[in-house]
Amino acid sequence: MYKIILAHSRIGVSKLFFIQSCPLATSTTPVTKNKAPETGTNIEKPDMVRQIREKKPKMKTFSIYRWVKSNPEQPDKKPYLQDYTINLNDCGPMILDAIIKIKNESDPTLAFRRSCREGICGSCSMNIDGRNTLACICKIDDSSKPTKIYPLPHMYVVKDLVPDFSNFYMQYKMIEPYLKRKTPTKIGDKQLYQSEEDRRKLDGMYECILCACCSTACPSYWWNSDRYLGPAVLMQAYKWIVDSRDEYTQERLSQFHDTFSLYRCHTIMNCTKVCPKGLNPAKAIGELKKLMGGIQSMPEKNISTVGPEYK
Repeated sequence: MYKIILAHSRIGVSKLFFIQSCPLATSTTPVTKNKAPETGTNIEKPDMVRQIREKKPKMKTFSIYRWVKSNPEQPDKKPYLQDYTINLNDCGPMILDAIIKIKNESDPTLAFRRSCREGICGSCSMNIDGRNTLACICKIDDSSKPTKIYPLPHMYVVKDLVPDFSNFYMQYKMIEPYLKRKTPTKIGDKQLYQSEEDRRKLDGMYECILCACCSTACPSYWWNSDRYLGPAVLMQAYKWIVDSRDEYTQERLSQFHDTFSLYRCHTIMNCTKVCPKGLNPAKAIGELKKLMGGIQSMPEKNISTVGPEYK
């Protein structure tokens, strides 16, 4: 026991003496911090491989639709595709990131709409590689094939990727997209309660952001956009019809007593396929047709919110 303690004390003294007497001593075999093992091959760490890969440029070409409605310098110039090549290593993962990078670094004259960048506002709706979608939630294709970007199809174009939504918003205004009551209710006096069951009837419709991807993908809307309301507007109309708090159900249904506003829908299902929010406008239109044809009766209104004539 005594020898062990003494040995430890001697080692401690020798170490202390070595450090104090030889502060600049060097070793004949230098030791590196990340020395590779003596046996086996020298394998690079994953983070080093990633750093090497990022140094290599990753170029991608985007063919973007360009056109100016009134260009005094070239009044007869037709629309065309302009190619832009950017390095994806310096760009975000979404198509909108690439378009913003092109506008900031390559061509400030490029026009497009954008706002939230989260798939909520619907401003950046456009046609990307033949499919209507939102640029902010559409990932960039890593293939070497150029990505083609157009404005929404079959709409008048203001400039480049900016379509004219005047007709779309006018049709949306026609359905009066707001709560309408016949029972006089003092504002702020009573809340319009809604049961959980009635609230669930609105699921799959209230999430619509009016990006017009579905309407501009519908062939019936392409050829009859002046009279056919389109999937987006019809789904919003059905939402207010089945809302338990609204009391203008029959008046809303009477808007569709013609051959075009509703019945131009031929259940092609393009609207459901391209919806960036995963909604089903075709289902809402089908339910609306059932109500119009008397195949399905109107769902009961919540008696706690409607007037006496609906109780």
